[in-house]
Amino acid sequence: MKLTVVGCGDAFGSGGRLQTCYHVETPATRFVIDCGATALIGFSKFGIDPNSVETVFITHLHGDHFAGLVWWLIHAQHVAKRAAPLTIVGPEGVRVRFEAAAEALFPGSTTVQRRYDLRFLELTREKPLDVGSVRVTPFEVRHPSGATPYALRFELEGKVLSFTGDTEWTDTLVPAGRGADLYIMECYQLEGEPRFHMSWRRIAAELDRIGAKRVMLTHMAEAMLARRGEVSDKRVVLAEDGLILHV
Repeated sequence: MKLTVVGCGDAFGSGGRLQTCYHVETPATRFVIDCGATALIGFSKFGIDPNSVETVFITHLHGDHFAGLVWWLIHAQHVAKRAAPLTIVGPEGVRVRFEAAAEALFPGSTTVQRRYDLRFLELTREKPLDVGSVRVTPFEVRHPSGATPYALRFELEGKVLSFTGDTEWTDTLVPAGRGADLYIMECYQLEGEPRFHMSWRRIAAELDRIGAKRVMLTHMAEAMLARRGEVSDKRVVLAEDGLILHV
């Protein structure tokens, strides 16, 4: 499994980083986890063909995690000339929120007859969902966004890849990432209890309980980026735009 960090920044582009988006490639499929507003820029920068992506999984409905769908799907229609089907998987109401955003930014864009089939699937708390060769299980977390936010646990190719999404600490993050081959964890600050987000000190205290084989810290604010050298755990890698990991 090849994971490319298309964007690992926070909502504000701290450190000049693109917003959240991860591309996963296996022999059987290609999918994206989250699709921030800068996703299409990242795809172009890192030479990834958006037409090759079969599924987009969305953790929660904040713009820095899903708004890139607006530009991506318009690009698919008018520039990339996409023909292959695309599936969007997200919290309840994901289609309605996408259409509202698309109409606000590009009026009339949702009524155009698409060249490709597009379907939306909704996640249900702790209910596994099979999408092609990927099984995803959502775990409810704490990050108000107008719909239930989720950490996502992916099972495919005999591997487990998990992502906390954005959240303050909650115990559902333990089963979401338990024993994962890679656990992507948002780490907004180095210490303290930032509202609706996590700090490295809290994450570090929970790593043994989670038992993930490798952890990648992401979604870091300016203050966290300035102190990221203080993270020294050998299990942990720090996200960078363009970073490639083989899981």
